Amino acid sequence: MSSVNCRNYDMPLNGKRVLITGAGSGIGRALAIDVSRRGAHVCLCGRRKDRLEETARLLHGERHHLQLSADVTVDEDRTRICDLLAKEWNSLDILVNNAGLIVAGTLEVTTPRQIEDIVATNIVAPMLLTRQLLPLLEAGSLPRIVNIGSMFGEIPFPRFVAYSASKAAIKGFSMALRRELRAIGIAVTYAAPRATETDGAASVAEATTNSKLDAPDRVAAQIWDAVHLAKDYVYPSASERLFMMVQSIAPGLIDRAVGGRPSQPSRRQQMQTEKEAVHVQH
Repeated sequence: MSSVNCRNYDMPLNGKRVLITGAGSGIGRALAIDVSRRGAHVCLCGRRKDRLEETARLLHGERHHLQLSADVTVDEDRTRICDLLAKEWNSLDILVNNAGLIVAGTLEVTTPRQIEDIVATNIVAPMLLTRQLLPLLEAGSLPRIVNIGSMFGEIPFPRFVAYSASKAAIKGFSMALRRELRAIGIAVTYAAPRATETDGAASVAEATTNSKLDAPDRVAAQIWDAVHLAKDYVYPSASERLFMMVQSIAPGLIDRAVGGRPSQPSRRQQMQTEKEAVHVQH
């Protein structure tokens, strides 16, 4: 991943107070380990206590780390997160909205509940959590919100309709929020990693056979490097950015490149092969 839109100041991470959602595995765990190595205090948040404890054991330094088992889609759990941070830190420097849900399957076989869960986890929860944490962020030092999107939101793929739509929404949320919060000194970084070696990716491997998978620690390092330099965007390699440029100029070319032939498998075949939803809020 590389980065664009650099501000004119650096943001050292040593001593920063950082909340990471979805910290029990994958990119979230890698982000927590990496930023702790850079000297930050980390609050781990995720649904599964056992996975958070595994992450906590991997953190570096004798710093004021926190952990809380919570589901960011639940109002009461978001309030618990805010209350813990207010009590222990009284402010927040960096919020990382990483928790997510991925589903592979055509829209026809994706259930209404799966679609609702994707939207609730991938876009509604980050918006609501961010809203609730704004007072703590305003009290922070050079505060920043880091929203983890996906290249599926930049270059939408078939069989990932709901997921791609939710990640495209995260980009729109990030851009609008950056412009809205600029006046009060809260910055926003939007990161769009490509397919990564995570539990979520493993669960839908059949639908991503042609995608190159990046290691979570590599993705995390690139995101924190960008945050350190106060960059607004973090994208993968030049090939993905080229695809994005071509898509903006000649979207039909990308339609043919990722869409395959017009004919589709039967609904029965799809129902036999598509994966069920897998939460990655661990």
